[in-house]
Amino acid sequence: MLGLIGLGLVGSALVERFRDKGLEIAGYDIDSEKIKAHEGDGFTPCKSPADVADKARRIVLSLPDSYVVNDVVTGARGVLSAASPGAIIVDTTTADPQMSTALAKRLESRSIRFLDATILGSSKQVRESDVLVMVGGTLPVFELCTDIFEAFSLRTFHMGPSGKGAEAKLIVNLVLGLNRLVLAEGLVLAQKTGVDIDVLLDVFKMGGAYSRVMDIKGEKMITGDFTTQAALDQHLKDVELILDLGARTETPLPVTGLHAQLLRTGVALGLAEQDNSAIVEVLRKMAGIK
Repeated sequence: MLGLIGLGLVGSALVERFRDKGLEIAGYDIDSEKIKAHEGDGFTPCKSPADVADKARRIVLSLPDSYVVNDVVTGARGVLSAASPGAIIVDTTTADPQMSTALAKRLESRSIRFLDATILGSSKQVRESDVLVMVGGTLPVFELCTDIFEAFSLRTFHMGPSGKGAEAKLIVNLVLGLNRLVLAEGLVLAQKTGVDIDVLLDVFKMGGAYSRVMDIKGEKMITGDFTTQAALDQHLKDVELILDLGARTETPLPVTGLHAQLLRTGVALGLAEQDNSAIVEVLRKMAGIK
């Protein structure tokens, strides 16, 4: 039995992948409707994080941020209240590296193992097993969880001790987010100049400017289909963690600072829960495109 706490976009995709691989799941979400949506063969609904820990020795977390992770693990009826020594918590949250490291140390004192196992990709990509996983934690514990990662990932990388998976994810998200931003900027400039943006996207994909962002987000930006794969406000949270990491390491991140300002504008425009490709709408508004 595998525990899974958090049944949002990514968590729901994980349920599908684990079921496809024949893994039985003990699942919980604070929203009871999300639990009901997954009831059926191979899924045991749970009443609390502690209930999950009663049923499973390995527990996957798919949660919004590190504060929610701490509450789910250490709060009343949390995982820690029921987990037995030797249990493993696999946190897929895009987390604050400092908080992940502190939680790992706290759990270690109770003989509970912890991996920060960040996912590179959207919920759609999880469903297609087209994501990468970057893991922080000890190698022996990592090796005990390879079947979990193989169920939904293209490849998994062990990045080092606790916190390094979380740090690696933030650095990758820095580059990925700026790829989205510059694609959006280029498409908006093309619209203003009258260049055919559908043809231009094909040129992007075939030339030196190519990145996979164009395959995943290009059509969404052109058509305005911002059905959520990964929410804009969630990426703003990631960017704020990136800026914090830069400040703590005394690393200037000037372009990321501008990116954060544009994302905040997107939230103010009501795009918070739209797909992160909706950053293009911020630039369209700035350019006077309706």
